Amino acid sequence: MNVDETDLPGLGRRKDFMTVSGRRIGVVEYREGQTELIVSTWDDPDTCQASIPLTADEAATLGNLLGGQRLAMQLSEEHREIPGIVTRQFSIGADSPFANQPMGKACIRTRSGVSIVAIMREGEVVPSPAPDIVLHSGDLLVAVGTQEGLDTAASILRNG
Repeated sequence: MNVDETDLPGLGRRKDFMTVSGRRIGVVEYREGQTELIVSTWDDPDTCQASIPLTADEAATLGNLLGGQRLAMQLSEEHREIPGIVTRQFSIGADSPFANQPMGKACIRTRSGVSIVAIMREGEVVPSPAPDIVLHSGDLLVAVGTQEGLDTAASILRNG
């Protein structure tokens, strides 16, 4: 994927790419720290069709969703020939009983047989997270297990 980067003197930096559907999608990273998601047409990147300002938390959450989806798809592809193994993503909401708690406190592996193989946080991947890693609201957990185990893990993360 070819990403075009453009300096915006005095403002920041724009990074965007062309989609197969003919749109240009990108972000503007302002010097002051704000981020803006932008959509424009392929033939005129200055003609903005949509502009969505994002807070740092919103940008991190969007990055987690997109990155987590890609990671889950890769793992699903790797497990395709292993019957009964499924990859799923779980997000940690502010109301999760495990927000701001060590992941090990949830005992996911013991209670459901599911392995948490990665955490997407602020657009970064935390591979093979240890039980002492503290979960935060907005984290996206990538888990591998049976369908039944993943359903149990979802319930644990939601309800305790």
